[in-house]
Amino acid sequence: MLLSVLLQAAAGVGLAKLGAGLGAGFAVIGAGLGIGNIGKGAMEGIARQPEAAGDIRMNMIIAAALIEGVALFAVVVCGFLL
Repeated sequence: MLLSVLLQAAAGVGLAKLGAGLGAGFAVIGAGLGIGNIGKGAMEGIARQPEAAGDIRMNMIIAAALIEGVALFAVVVCGFLL
C-alpha cells in the first residue's frame, strides 16, 4: 500500500499501472522458466536413475509448488498496485 502511494505521488497513476503490469508479467515469466528448468532437471535425473523416479518426482512437485506460490504472491502484490 505504501509503495502504491509513493508510486502515485512520484510518477502519476499511469506509470504505477505500467509498473504493476510489468512486475506481474516478469513474475509469471520467471516462474514459468523456473518450473521448466525443474522439469528438465527431473526428467534428466529420472533418465539417469530410473529407480529413483518416485523421489525425484516428489521433490520436483514440491519445488514447483513453492515457485508457483511465490509467483502468485508477486502477482497479488502487483494487483494491489492497480
